[in-house]
Amino acid sequence: MTEHAATRNTIQRTLVLDAVRSLRSHPTSADVYDVVSRKHPGISRATVYRNLGVLAARGDVLRVEVPGGADRYDFRNDVHYHARCRVCGAVVDVEVPEVQQLSGCAQVPDGFIVEGHQVMFNGVCAKCAQGSNA
Repeated sequence: MTEHAATRNTIQRTLVLDAVRSLRSHPTSADVYDVVSRKHPGISRATVYRNLGVLAARGDVLRVEVPGGADRYDFRNDVHYHARCRVCGAVVDVEVPEVQQLSGCAQVPDGFIVEGHQVMFNGVCAKCAQGSNA
């Protein structure tokens, strides 16, 4: 793929970005595919997944790596953290004051360049705690 092809906006890329924004719930790639394919049945799963990768690489969406689960995508690409419910798997945004300074505080080996970080809080969401599924 040429650099130009990776950075230009395509109809498919716009559809994928719109789907991530419409779901607003940290969707998986399968969730995004379901939304896009309902409106455009001819689009392939590979096209949706490839475009999610391009959007994440460009910084248009945030790829949230979920240990032991499917990666999620977030339309918010500012610095913030996430929490994952161990019961239902829901992923939600977590606001942490002074988070901008965390990368600068990290003590890393000489020569290592910190380019970013992710933190995932684990626990039980309020809905699952109320349902005593915990």
